Amino acid sequence: MTTAVLRKELHTMIDTIPEQSLSVIKPLLNFLSNDYWKPVIEPASQEEIEMIDERMKDYEKDPKSFKPLKC
Repeated sequence: MTTAVLRKELHTMIDTIPEQSLSVIKPLLNFLSNDYWKPVIEPASQEEIEMIDERMKDYEKDPKSFKPLKC
């Protein structure tokens, strides 16, 4: 099931929820939507730190060998 189809189904379900139940489901939806915008960013592992350090050294040796992200 694609995300678009799932979202459409969820919207349909919300539209059919009885009025007295809306206040019950709102805190759950609020929690889920806020959680989406707060991704967990974990610290880099030692291996990742070493890889970053290696690339930084490569860049310092020859910056022209790297391509900018902007085209």
